[in-house]
Amino acid sequence: MANTKQALKRYRQSLKARARNRVVKSHVKNAVKDVHSAIDSKDKDQAQLALKKANAVLDKAASKGVIHWRKASRRISRLNKALNQMQ
Repeated sequence: MANTKQALKRYRQSLKARARNRVVKSHVKNAVKDVHSAIDSKDKDQAQLALKKANAVLDKAASKGVIHWRKASRRISRLNKALNQMQ
């Protein structure tokens, strides 16, 4: 366990940051899952709406530093590609 005041504070901060990051990551996973399920069900309109939401969620996660910006870009690109192949 941490011995100094600074180390204790950093520990508390890391727990709070971890909790925030877990929430954002679960939002990302759910948004991507919604796009995939809409694509699997061949619902073009629903897939486009889900893709728009997923793009926003991924961009926000990348801007907060929860995921790397290139990872967010790659996920958006692959979702767009999957939607375009469905058509």
